[in-house]
Amino acid sequence: MQQVKAVVAKAKGEPVSIETINVPDPGPGEALVRIQSCGVCHTDLHYREGGINDEFPFLLGHEAAGVVEAVGDDVTEVAAGDFVVLNWRAVCGECRACDRGEPQYCFATHNATQKMTLEDGTELSPALGIGAFAEKTLVAAGQCTKVDPEARPAAVGLLGCGVMAGLGAAINTGGATRGRSVAVIGCGGVGVAAVAGAVLAGSSPVIAIDIDAKKLDAAKKLGATHVIDSSTEDVAARVKEICDGYYPGAEGADVVVEAVGRPETWKQAFYIRDLAGTVVLVGVPTPDMTVPEIPLIDVFGRGGSLKSSWYGDCLPKRDFPMLVDLYRQGRLDLDAFVTEEIALDDVEAAFETMHHGGVLRSVVVL
Repeated sequence: MQQVKAVVAKAKGEPVSIETINVPDPGPGEALVRIQSCGVCHTDLHYREGGINDEFPFLLGHEAAGVVEAVGDDVTEVAAGDFVVLNWRAVCGECRACDRGEPQYCFATHNATQKMTLEDGTELSPALGIGAFAEKTLVAAGQCTKVDPEARPAAVGLLGCGVMAGLGAAINTGGATRGRSVAVIGCGGVGVAAVAGAVLAGSSPVIAIDIDAKKLDAAKKLGATHVIDSSTEDVAARVKEICDGYYPGAEGADVVVEAVGRPETWKQAFYIRDLAGTVVLVGVPTPDMTVPEIPLIDVFGRGGSLKSSWYGDCLPKRDFPMLVDLYRQGRLDLDAFVTEEIALDDVEAAFETMHHGGVLRSVVVL
């Protein structure tokens, strides 16, 4: 067992604190990872606010990269010294999704069996089964994805959650490709990643929608062909106008990614897609939110698909190495997502910065 410093949320809505935690040596199927970087994701704030569940205390952090320090006796897929991006989809290979050849929907993903604890023995709940706002963490070996060791940890670690969620929402879930238009509502880290994914897939136009000028500027830097300030413009009319200019007769965008997670923006997404278009919900709603009232004839009459995107419907072993290679080739600007690098004890301040906007990601660097 080792003792390390980590960021812990002890109670709902209370500021996080730096604590000394106990990290067990890896057992069967487990890996001990020395963390090099971890992004401050909105999901961690959801945990702190009790929006995920009430299994406090939480060991926060999940969007991370690091080096494997030790593995359990039976682990063969990774070894000590491997540079890895952590993921929260360690596929089981046995559930009904895996059995039908769709492991990206695995319903029984693995986490470490042993528990990390506070010094007094209180068991910690690691965020998304990872808990990476820590000098070291214990995970299931399948949560470690080997990537190019020359890549910058602060950048590629973001594939562990937000960037992969956005890229995958556009490409894997939404089917963005050449000859299809894409609109993205909400241009925080996930939404801008969806913009980058649509650009990477060759879609055009790629329309970014937000009320924050800084976020729209970030979307333009990642390749958005058009931006719409939804606080001042008629979004539906403008999207139709843009798409009709590319594809005469278009009623809206072929793929609309909703990266906010609110009923009103999901309803907006529904009405700005083209006939037979696809709406992808990747923004995370709170438990009290409900689907907005929409006439059923509109659902029928517009056709197409209404989808949710889980982790960008990614398969980490397939997608992470490929995206890191694209980053190394200069074709995917992951560095653009790193707004600031911070220390472990700056996480609470980063949550406050998140509320004010202006950052895609604050990244803890150890």
